[in-house]
Amino acid sequence: MPVAFVTAYYALVDLAGVRAGESVLVHSAAGGVGMAAVQLARYLGAEVFATASESKWSVVRGLGVSGERIASSRSVEFERVFGSGVDVVLDSLAGELVDASLRLVRPGGRFVEMGKSDVRDAGEVAEAFGGVWYRAFDLAEAGVERMGEVLREVVGLFEAGVLELLPVGVGDVRRAGEVFGVMRRARHVGKLVLSVPSVVDGGGGWVVVSGASGVLGGVVARHVVVERGVRRLLLLSRRGGDAPGVGGLVAELVAAGAEVRVVACDVADRDALAGVLSSLEGGVSGVVHAAGVLDDVMVESLSAERLAGVLAAKVTGAWNLHELTLNRGVRWFVMFSSAAGVLGAAGQANYAAGNAFLDALAAFRRSRGLPGVSVAWGLWEQRSVMTEGLGDIDLTRFARMGVVPMRNDDGLRLFDAAAESARSLVVAAELDGRALGAADRDTPVQPMLRGLAERQVAPRRRWTASAGDGTQPDGAPLARQLVGLGKGERRRVLLHTVREHAATVLGHGSAESIPAEQGFLDMGFDSLTAVELRNRLSTATGLRLPATLVFNHPDATRLADHLGAELMPPDTVDDADTALRAELDRLETSLRDSAADTDGATRAMVVTRLQDLLSHWSTAPNGSAAPNGSTAPNGSAAPNGSTPPNGSTARNGSAASDDAGADVAENLESAGADELFSFIDREFGSH
Repeated sequence: MPVAFVTAYYALVDLAGVRAGESVLVHSAAGGVGMAAVQLARYLGAEVFATASESKWSVVRGLGVSGERIASSRSVEFERVFGSGVDVVLDSLAGELVDASLRLVRPGGRFVEMGKSDVRDAGEVAEAFGGVWYRAFDLAEAGVERMGEVLREVVGLFEAGVLELLPVGVGDVRRAGEVFGVMRRARHVGKLVLSVPSVVDGGGGWVVVSGASGVLGGVVARHVVVERGVRRLLLLSRRGGDAPGVGGLVAELVAAGAEVRVVACDVADRDALAGVLSSLEGGVSGVVHAAGVLDDVMVESLSAERLAGVLAAKVTGAWNLHELTLNRGVRWFVMFSSAAGVLGAAGQANYAAGNAFLDALAAFRRSRGLPGVSVAWGLWEQRSVMTEGLGDIDLTRFARMGVVPMRNDDGLRLFDAAAESARSLVVAAELDGRALGAADRDTPVQPMLRGLAERQVAPRRRWTASAGDGTQPDGAPLARQLVGLGKGERRRVLLHTVREHAATVLGHGSAESIPAEQGFLDMGFDSLTAVELRNRLSTATGLRLPATLVFNHPDATRLADHLGAELMPPDTVDDADTALRAELDRLETSLRDSAADTDGATRAMVVTRLQDLLSHWSTAPNGSAAPNGSTAPNGSAAPNGSTPPNGSTARNGSAASDDAGADVAENLESAGADELFSFIDREFGSH
C-alpha cells in the first residue's frame, strides 16, 4: 500500500514539480497509483483531470474529481473532452493514447511516464510537441534515502487525515493466475494482493461451533478435536447443556484432551454472543457456523415471520459471528450452507435465501483478506433434526435427482477439503451420475449438474406460443401425441399421463396405483411433491403451469381435463387442417433430427417412401392437377410453383404437359437423398 503513494508522490513532487493552481491529468485513476496520485494532486492544490474505464467513474468521483473532468481511458476521446490542455500528465497508457496525451500538454509542460509500456525518446517528444519535458522512471532511481523521506512524508499525511487508504482486493495465492488476469484486464479498483491460507487447526485459541447440539455440529466438533488437534472448544446452541446428547459429547471431547465450554446462546442475539466471546481468553482461532432451522413452505404461503425465523439462524447468526470475531486472530471460518442455495429446492425459498447469504458472506470475507468458506452440503446419511422428517417419498425423490446420502466419514473428508479450499464456495455432496443420466425425460437434470450426468442432456427448449393461455416448447411430446386423436382417446391419454407421473412422484410402481378420482392430498401429496408433479407435467406438456396446480385441480381426472383444455382448446381440437399441419411439422422435425446419423440403407428407404407420398399427393382426389398450378411429380403441378430436385422447373406456373410431368417424376426418381431433403425444405419450409 505505501508503495503506491510513494510512487505517486515521487512522480508528482520530485519529477513533475506540481504547484498549486496547475492542472494534472492522471490516467488510470481508479488503479492503485492512480488513486494515490489523485489524492496527492488535490493535496498539492492542483486541478485534477482523470481517465478510467466508464464502469469506474463513480470511484473517481468519490475521490473528489468532478464529472466533467472524467473521461474514458479506453479511447482518444479524452483529448476532445480535455481540449483546453493540462500542465502535467501522469501516464500509464500506450500507443495512440500516449500521442493524444502528449497533444494535451501545454508548451513547456511535463509528461511523466510510469507505465513504461510505450516509452518515447525525450528529445523527440520535446521537438514534436512544443518543448514538452518527458521522463520515464523507476521508483528505485530515487535511492533508499529519498524513498525513506518520501515514506515519512506520506505517513504524516495519513496521520493528518489528508490521505485515505486505497480499496484492496484480496485473492488466494493458490489462485494467483486468476488474480493476475484481473489485473491484466484492469478489472479491479485500487490494489490487488495475494493472501496465504492458514492451516486448519487449533492455533492456540478457541474454536467456536454454533449449532453444536445438532447432529452435524457434534460430528464436526469430534472431528476437529480428534483429527485437527483443536484443544479449546466453545459449543454454542440455544439449549446449551440441556440439549440431548451434549453431555456425552462433552465427555468424549474432554477424554480426547480438549477444554470444552458449553453455552446456551442464540447466535442471532448479538449482545448475548458478544458477551460470550468477550469471556474467552486467548482469542478465537476458528469458527464453524452450523446453526440452522427449516420451515418448508411454498413461496405463495411464505410469510414475513416464516422467512425471518429461518434467516435469523443462518443470516443474522453468521453476520454476528463475522463482525464479533474481527481482529481476534481467526485463522479459519467455515459456514454450513446447503446445496438448496446453489441448485434450488422446491418449498425451501426461505432456506435457500439464507444459505445464499452464507455463500456471499464467504466471498465478502475473502475479498477483504479474511478466511472464509461456505460449504453447500448435500444430504447426510445420519439423520439430524432438520432431516428426521424425510420419508420414503422424499428419499425416492432425492434418488431420482441423483442425490446420494453421504456417510459421516465421506462428509468429514469433504469438510477438510472445503476448509482448506482456495475457493469461497464449494458444493459438498455425493451425486450418482448414473441416476442423473437414467432420469426419464420428464425429470429434468439440474442445469448445473448436466456435466455430471452419464447421458446426453438435451438443452433447454425454446418457448413458443401455444394453444390456450400458456406457452409450450417446440415439439412438446404430449401435445404431438394428442394430434389427430378423438376426444375420448385424448382424455384417456391425458388421464394416464397424470396418473403415471403422480405414481412416480409418490414412488409407486404404475399408474394403476393412482385412483382417477381420489384426491391428491388423500394420497399423501404435500407442497413439495405437488411442485414436483407440476414440474414433471410442465416438462411433458410444455405448458407453464402454476405451483398451485395440484391444489386447484385436486384429483387426476380434473387435472387431466384441465391439461386437455390448455393443450387443445375447443376451437382447435377438431380442426383437421391444423392437425395435418402439426403432423407434417412433427415429421419434418423427426427427419431433420435423424438425418445426420442415419445410414445409407435407411436413407434410401426414407427417400422411396417420400417419393411415393409426393406422387400420391400430387394429384387431387378427382384426378385433376394439384392446386396452385405448379408442376409436381407424375405430371401434376409442383406445390407452390417451386423447383423440384435436379433443377427441373415448372412451366409458366400452370399444369405442365405430360412430357414435363414425366421429366419431373424422373428427376424425383433419380434424386439423391440430399437433393430430396433440400426439396422438402423448399416445399414445406424450414422451422
